[in-house]
Amino acid sequence: MRILAALAATAALALSMPAAAQLQIPTELAEVLADSRRDADRARDQYRNPAETLAFFDVRPGMTVVDFMPAGGWFSRVLIPYLGAEGTYIGLNPTIADDATGFMANMRNYAETLPPQAQQWVAGQGARVIGANSATVPAELAGTADRFLIFREMHNIRRLGWLHETMVTARMMLKDDGLLGIEQHRAAPGQPMSYVLGDRGYQREADVIGLLSAYGFELVARSEINANPNDPANWEGGVWSLPPSFAGAPEGSEERARRAAIGESDRMTLLFRKRP
Repeated sequence: MRILAALAATAALALSMPAAAQLQIPTELAEVLADSRRDADRARDQYRNPAETLAFFDVRPGMTVVDFMPAGGWFSRVLIPYLGAEGTYIGLNPTIADDATGFMANMRNYAETLPPQAQQWVAGQGARVIGANSATVPAELAGTADRFLIFREMHNIRRLGWLHETMVTARMMLKDDGLLGIEQHRAAPGQPMSYVLGDRGYQREADVIGLLSAYGFELVARSEINANPNDPANWEGGVWSLPPSFAGAPEGSEERARRAAIGESDRMTLLFRKRP
């Protein structure tokens, strides 16, 4: 496999890739990112770095890619057209209780609700779209995924009790040589457990690596593509204190302007290989 061979030649375990310039952005991906359907999404590209992030995760057209908790579809509008007609996009939600209400209720029965939603996002162009919840993943999808991607959801996975289910599902869905990519709000290394276990969004990088290792995923690469050294990562109101939420900073206030200058959160970007 191309990326694993390159990684093995460079380091025995983890490869640090701090510079986005090291990554070659495929022409097809650049074209998708420039499409007019993303006009409303594009303002966040400077913080989410979709081209560099997907290149780092070695996502390519024709692959089968699992996107955990697509929510509003920001990355879906990139992945579905980029994977192309030969690819498969699987939007995966956790198992949601039958009595859930509000936003959680909308995450149930994803096999039924995702395909029509994706039709609105990309007008039927690109990859085949499948929706699933962890407890009801069709048996035929086992061992079919090239990539399993988790964008800024590790805090929810931990605080809402989805860790075991999600990791077991990832192992079941990934091919033997499949890779799992994580982008996550990053806490300062010295933050106490009370901060990272609370509802603040930030996670310590060492903890995330340790949790993935416990479920049989080996770290093969890390990147500073999505780092933001201006974020102190210690907000009392959590990551939502920063753009785009600006929690606790009224519109037009000096504090809101200060936070806007900081930008979105500091983030770790990690790539793992599924161990036998």
